[in-house]
Amino acid sequence: MMANSLLRSLQSWLPRRIRPTPVIDDALWHRTLAALPFLAALAPTGQHRLRELCGHFLQEKEFHGAHGLRITDAMALSIAAQACLPLLDMAPPSGASARDPMQVLDWYGDFVGIVVQPGAAVAQREVTDGLGVVHRYREVLAGEAMDRGPVMLSWQEVSRAAELAPEGKNVVIHEFAHKLDMLGMAHGQQPDGAPPLPTGFMGRPGTEGREHWRGTMQASYASFCEAVNLAERFGGEVPWLDDYAATHPAEFFAVSCEAYFVQRERFAAEFPELMPLYDGFFRAARSQPL
Repeated sequence: MMANSLLRSLQSWLPRRIRPTPVIDDALWHRTLAALPFLAALAPTGQHRLRELCGHFLQEKEFHGAHGLRITDAMALSIAAQACLPLLDMAPPSGASARDPMQVLDWYGDFVGIVVQPGAAVAQREVTDGLGVVHRYREVLAGEAMDRGPVMLSWQEVSRAAELAPEGKNVVIHEFAHKLDMLGMAHGQQPDGAPPLPTGFMGRPGTEGREHWRGTMQASYASFCEAVNLAERFGGEVPWLDDYAATHPAEFFAVSCEAYFVQRERFAAEFPELMPLYDGFFRAARSQPL
């Protein structure tokens, strides 16, 4: 066992293009797909690529169970599969066509640890208002992504992924969308719902692609916040998307990513303005020459 662990550790330092493809047990893989309808619905080629991504992801990340929680292979693979789903058709962070298709995992290259809590975690928060008064409070979390740090997930929430998918919810995708948003941030910056985009995004010259992203996202976020406000104050129709998305542009991006991947058709109907934007980002590799 010790020799196998050492070999795995050494292999994780090799470039992905030359290290052996990590093996995932067939039965475990098929159980994972069957348990998550949004993965079972993928085409065979997509499932095969996802399996390869998961193998390398599991080799590069370290899972830690909090409060005595024992992380099983099934738990780790379920999290890996959901975390890698957004990467399935993405281009690497560089935006260039990659000879090594596993380079897309560079999006998650700024951290190693994944901490899994049995249930929700309680975080101590401290904020200072405009008058300089410090406010301390507790926040209950189903997950949290830290810039250049680990991802925290509640297994209680992760285990409900199939149940929550019709509502467009998925805590793993949410937290890993934050990781996409955080990549390349300077110290002290905060995610803002605008992940790194390649020059010429969606065929737009120079920085026009980034400007288009920001303009589209800002308009969609403002419209959603207005809908939430109308529902809460005046009894208007309650939006389908989780109203937590109205708390900040970064949360709007993460929450909308959840829905985009686990309930694509409903998301397209609710947010037609975001579909070409997200397809351009998350399906960039489909338009690249081989």
